[in-house]
Amino acid sequence: METAVKIKNVSVILGGHFKALNNISLDLPIGKKIGFIGPSGAGKTTLLRGIVGSLRIASGEISVFDEPAGSQSLREQVSYMTQELSVYPDLTVRENLKYFITMAGQPRRMSGDILTGVLRLVDMTNKADSLVSNLSSGQKQRVSLAVALIGSPKLMVLDEPTVGLDPVLRENLWNLFTTFANQGTTLIISSHSMDEAGRCDDLVLIRGGKLIAHSSPKELLQLTGTKTVEESFLKLVGDKE
Repeated sequence: METAVKIKNVSVILGGHFKALNNISLDLPIGKKIGFIGPSGAGKTTLLRGIVGSLRIASGEISVFDEPAGSQSLREQVSYMTQELSVYPDLTVRENLKYFITMAGQPRRMSGDILTGVLRLVDMTNKADSLVSNLSSGQKQRVSLAVALIGSPKLMVLDEPTVGLDPVLRENLWNLFTTFANQGTTLIISSHSMDEAGRCDDLVLIRGGKLIAHSSPKELLQLTGTKTVEESFLKLVGDKE
């Protein structure tokens, strides 16, 4: 299977003493929905930041499409949606997207079509001319996701993209993620919600900065003899303590 991301013996030290990641090695496949699953503080965001090249790692290597993570050549191939609001609250949704479309280097003649397309994908067309500061938290989340969709990236790294969204929109987004994966896009989606794990093709379970398991949901359930990913996680954690 082709590999989108290769992580080899990666450790990260934060604050000079806290080991946020402890010797993690992974190969992540192309064209799959890959779930980084674990409780808050497990190290998911730290690993995501290493993959997009925004964090210095203490030891080990991360490559994306056979290039060092964070390389200039990956700029147009990788998008990153953070947990924090990544758009400007004093601009409208449309103004934000126009700005980020320009920053992404998209052709000017295509900017209108791109803007219309990403608004439709995140169901925000009717809020295009609203100030971001006046939106609900879920709507702001969708604007950030719209920015991550610009340019049809080969790898989308999404940190807790469904937090604060209602069940219907969450379902719609997961259907959208599946469509992207079927078209060849690789998605890395972090979540502390175990019920979302079953929607992924590939699972990475993390706790305390350590890799607990890496497999498909079906293989994980078979391995642990459990019925849910949450039960599997608890069993694996218990076995390691």
